[in-house]
Amino acid sequence: MDSAFVDRAWDKWVTSGNVGSSGNPLKAAILINYDPTGPSRLLSTIAEHEGIDLYPVDLKPFIDFMRRGNLPTETFVLGSNQYIITSIHENWFAARCLNSSQPAGEGAIVMQTAVYVLVALYDGSIGSASQAVAAADQFVSQLSRKNF
Repeated sequence: MDSAFVDRAWDKWVTSGNVGSSGNPLKAAILINYDPTGPSRLLSTIAEHEGIDLYPVDLKPFIDFMRRGNLPTETFVLGSNQYIITSIHENWFAARCLNSSQPAGEGAIVMQTAVYVLVALYDGSIGSASQAVAAADQFVSQLSRKNF
């Protein structure tokens, strides 16, 4: 795995106006090392993050959710928020926050590559979700070209 490439790609993606301050499509993003074929005893680690502070142990419920693969029938927890899946696609899914304090709501876009899961968090509704998908896809396509 070329972690230097991932670091550079992440930094470029984040600083090009995708994550963080107001007006960006994403309020936070987290890149997780994740191998669905690996033994369950291996703890997935956080490769990169921006706008959210989580520890690997905080990810355990989310990783367990991903391993079970029951996307349409379960909810997942990330940080202090609980999400329900709203749409499932080939290598990604969208979710809405069930306990949002934002008037327009909050959501998550989760995209999977061969060895990473990108969780992109956004505030808002349908228009915001479309922008979040585009921003997340921009980064994931870079990883996919390198077979990550």
